[in-house]
Amino acid sequence: MLDLLNVKTVTDTVDTASNTAVTDTTVLGTAKEVITTITETPADQLLSDLLDKAITFGLKLLAAFAIYIIGMWLIKKIKTLLLKVFEKRRTDAAIVSFVQSIVSITCTIFLILIAVSTLGINTTSIAALLAAGGMAIGMALSGTVQNFAGGIMLLVFKPFKAGDFIEAQGFSGTVQSVTIFNTKLLTPDNKSIMIPNGSLSNGIIDNYSQNKLRRIQWTVGVEYGSSSEETRKAFLDILKKYDKQIVTVEKGAPADPQVFLGELAASSVNYYIRAWVKGSDYWDLYFNVNEAIYNELPKRGINFPFPQLDIFVKNQKGIN
Repeated sequence: MLDLLNVKTVTDTVDTASNTAVTDTTVLGTAKEVITTITETPADQLLSDLLDKAITFGLKLLAAFAIYIIGMWLIKKIKTLLLKVFEKRRTDAAIVSFVQSIVSITCTIFLILIAVSTLGINTTSIAALLAAGGMAIGMALSGTVQNFAGGIMLLVFKPFKAGDFIEAQGFSGTVQSVTIFNTKLLTPDNKSIMIPNGSLSNGIIDNYSQNKLRRIQWTVGVEYGSSSEETRKAFLDILKKYDKQIVTVEKGAPADPQVFLGELAASSVNYYIRAWVKGSDYWDLYFNVNEAIYNELPKRGINFPFPQLDIFVKNQKGIN
């Protein structure tokens, strides 16, 4: 048995050596033919052949360049046409930017392949090379592929649209656009934040603009001993000053403005004040009511508390 294995190993080694020798012989033969052709061809004819080939290649290069320029112009026109179609259908701006990115990249790839084939390069070999390296590229760009898939998920399920104010991945801002791989946010202090679509689609998204109405809650602490009826009346009187901004049940809100005694804390009695407003009026009303509460309560004899700590000493013998 061992002898048979040894014979097979020797046979394989001989075959490999033979194939290597044949390959080397072929390469040497080809090189010799090229050298022989150059040395035996007259200089005038050789120069003429080189000039013809240079002219031919130059024309192909000009044709490829012209195809590329015209192709880029057509791609730009296609993007403009898509934009007009989406505008007529009032499509969400996030979907528009995503589709435009896909169309632009896909058309550019095809344009490059056409331009390369014009030069006489076999694009089949390039396609085969790209297919062979597809797995390696996919593994190396796994995060990019995930972001691409995340972008599609965002467009399908639409947790937000362009113009919405959202909070995600530790950032908050207005959605500017959704591209193939990233979502662009504009923060209130005018910073541009790019969040990968993969992590965005897999994470928690707080959309503050999806619903027209939002509820504001103020938590206000007053000192112990304050009349609950007077305090509640003071809060409701403050809210009445902002009737134009506050939405009541008659205007479609789930509830009218409410005041609750929410908590008996260590140093304060905490009241919860709730009112419904339009999303666009949220922060203006929030800050205005804060200021009104601070100015109005002291005028009515309702004071704000300070942290207090009472100490009781049982043994006073050691205290002077």
